Amino acid sequence: MTIFTKIIKGEIPSYKIAENEQFYAFLDIFPLVKGHVLVVPKIETDQFFDLDDVTLASILIFAKPIAKAIEKAFPCNRCGISVVGLEVPHAHIHLVPINDSDDINFTRQKLKLSQEELTEVQNKIIAAL
Repeated sequence: MTIFTKIIKGEIPSYKIAENEQFYAFLDIFPLVKGHVLVVPKIETDQFFDLDDVTLASILIFAKPIAKAIEKAFPCNRCGISVVGLEVPHAHIHLVPINDSDDINFTRQKLKLSQEELTEVQNKIIAAL
């Protein structure tokens, strides 16, 4: 069982942004920038492109309003999307407010936000949904 499955099941706390029967979106607790959200399918699949076609298409449809909310909540040129998948063997996408391509560079130092800051980020995104 991956850490994401434990988060989805509520065994590990998270800063939930949105959820439906197929997907769960929550804040990355070590974000590249404020507003960095992870979107994961509830079905545990390691590789993103091993998801069935319907799930693969549906994850983007689920992520779209979240991406728009991130753009409203955090001044940026756009909400970038990235599939890396090396950290956790559970398919997921990163939604990151970006102003240039370096904002989505995963080799950069991650932020260490307090619980209060994470809650503030969560509330800003949810309010913009």
